[in-house]
Amino acid sequence: MLITDLIERKKQGEHLSSEEINFFIKGYVDGAIPDYQAAALLMAIWFKGMDYHETTDLTLAMAHSGDVIDLSEIPGLKVDKHSTGGVSDGTTLIVAPLVAACGGKVAKMSGRGLGHTGGTLDKLESIPGFSVNIGMKKFIEIVSETGLSLIGQDKELVPADKKLYALRDVTGTVDNISLIASSVMSKKIASGSNAIVLDIKTGNGAFMKKIGDSVKLAEVMVEIGKLAGRKTVGIVTDMNQPLGFSVGNALEVREAIEVLQGKHESHLKKVAFTLAARMLMISDICATESEAFEKLEDALVSGKALFKLAKMIEMQNGNPDVVSDISLLPQAAKKIGVKSDKKGYIAGIETKNVGIAAMMLGAGREKKDDTIDPAVGIWLAKRHGDYVNAGDELALFYVNETKNLEDAISVFKSAYKIGDKEPDELPLIYTVIEE
Repeated sequence: MLITDLIERKKQGEHLSSEEINFFIKGYVDGAIPDYQAAALLMAIWFKGMDYHETTDLTLAMAHSGDVIDLSEIPGLKVDKHSTGGVSDGTTLIVAPLVAACGGKVAKMSGRGLGHTGGTLDKLESIPGFSVNIGMKKFIEIVSETGLSLIGQDKELVPADKKLYALRDVTGTVDNISLIASSVMSKKIASGSNAIVLDIKTGNGAFMKKIGDSVKLAEVMVEIGKLAGRKTVGIVTDMNQPLGFSVGNALEVREAIEVLQGKHESHLKKVAFTLAARMLMISDICATESEAFEKLEDALVSGKALFKLAKMIEMQNGNPDVVSDISLLPQAAKKIGVKSDKKGYIAGIETKNVGIAAMMLGAGREKKDDTIDPAVGIWLAKRHGDYVNAGDELALFYVNETKNLEDAISVFKSAYKIGDKEPDELPLIYTVIEE
């Protein structure tokens, strides 16, 4: 078998077999296929596309390019949740304890953020002492005992994706639905869970800007899950404004804790409950969404979910007292109010710019080796549709270093579009894609 034959056939729009796709992935990971030939095949895929079976074969080949986690020691069905990312998307820290409190098993491996906000691991590491590197034996023990654990991805997990993504990034082949879907789903399948709930963001703060593209991505990933033998649900949710009030690592942990304390009736809570409900349903714990919502509300009001979060923190060497005393989280030296320059309705928010402003304060990474400051970030005071007067506070900036402060304020203010007319309310949940 020759890689040039695969390039030529895909260039003509022909179907690649499972054997051919496995040959490509193995050869590229082993170094037998050079970057320039892999890039040529990726470009052919970008132009000609892949069908569901090709995309599933690519996903499985990537998933088995390294370690595949065996979670069979954990009793019951294991459920995972993945978000395609956005700004102020701290749902994992709410969803996992809620599902565990309702009897689910959430064994989740997460990544770090690269870009305008930190990832789940960065948020967790803002909790004093919390370790995301606890080893597989301890991970399985914690999930078995408490129902949840959140750790970092093993370096040997899906090496094909790491290598392919780096190549896609420099060859203009990132934005292909089959390549995006196989990248996400290969990691989910290699992580070992039986069931997966996908939160596909859409809007100006998401990777997928258009609702049609987001729905298509959801459909492809759900079909991959089905063909790979995983129960999978995709939920398309809005990212035309930050999901929560907080943007920044310790701040997002604080907001998640406050949601679990029952302090916020917010978009963040609504999306978290929707995701958690579907996780309970595909875990066969609840038959209907209404039953799941009732069970989740009880887990929140009773304090069971907060207890689960505290127990996981404790077992991963963190200070569990943060769930009752958020002052134990890293604190910024200064709080600076950012005020509106004019009056009117907030007619739109360029969500990515909010994230970039937070990154400029130190809450995210511009480069892979940048250091994140867990204490800094932004707490929003106004959201889409709110009315503001000139001088009203739009947000509170949590600041340590001030060298980029003025630029960060300028970027943040540019994100807020203020007009005379009250805008239509944004949808929050667009659609649910099931098998």
